[in-house]
Amino acid sequence: MTDRLPATEWDVWGTTARVVVSDPAALGPARTLVEELLGQVDLAASRFRADSEVTRLAGSQGRPTEVSPLLAELLEVALDAARRTDGDVDPTVGAALRDLGYDRDFAALPLVAKVRVVARPAPGWQRVRLDGTTVTVPVGTLIDLGATAKAWTADRAAQLVRAELGCGVLVSLGGDIATSGPAPEGGWRVRVQDRLVDPGATITLPAGAAVATSSTVRRTWVQADRSRHHVLDPRTGSPAPVVWRSATVAAWTCVEANTLTTAALVRGGRAEALLRAAGVPARLVTSGGHVVTLGGWPAEAEVEAAS
Repeated sequence: MTDRLPATEWDVWGTTARVVVSDPAALGPARTLVEELLGQVDLAASRFRADSEVTRLAGSQGRPTEVSPLLAELLEVALDAARRTDGDVDPTVGAALRDLGYDRDFAALPLVAKVRVVARPAPGWQRVRLDGTTVTVPVGTLIDLGATAKAWTADRAAQLVRAELGCGVLVSLGGDIATSGPAPEGGWRVRVQDRLVDPGATITLPAGAAVATSSTVRRTWVQADRSRHHVLDPRTGSPAPVVWRSATVAAWTCVEANTLTTAALVRGGRAEALLRAAGVPARLVTSGGHVVTLGGWPAEAEVEAAS
């Protein structure tokens, strides 16, 4: 992903965390800072933990509930993403994901789930009330912050390492990549490729930039003889039709990039209009493996030549 720079990686949240720094002496402390933040976010926002704040919120029976400042910020980010995408990215899809069989960390998820369910629309982000650190959710609502919390964590982790250690840093959490501080000479080189069988490209990010990739083919399982993926259309409670295998966006925050990639997969055939309106460099891969680029994304031949 980046050439000849100090790096460390480990498994977390069913994916791989990777930290790259410009100063070798900062690598160990940087990993510690990122691991601590990951632990805090997990305790606040994981719907797979019985002791998380999100799980306790699901049992609040519609009553106003005091939450930590961290969870309040994560919810605010998620609700803002829902507002800006007209509900394509909706944090109230947790129960729908659970009912489809995605009820534990993906690394522990059985590839075949036998339970049959009837898909139902998400309760809707508009029904979540956030007043400071007081949250009210409809009865039966399970919040899922997967679409934004991982990206927020990548952004915050990069900022934290830069602030505490004074070095340039790249933080990757699966498909969510954020940078902060001075970039190495020539910029941060990042490989964009969802799976090894997919068409790939190498791009260069300037200092402070971010990139996110969302996929309909990476986190998949079979339920009731049907293939499922984790990007739901909140209006139906079912996985979005697979128009695109993956969507990638470069932006100045990972939250912005991830919000747009998730919304693009949900919108399917209307994704190109969304991304053009946003004015961001974007890369879409069709279900058949054809690459579509928008917003000044480098031509694939130019990108591949740089790898």
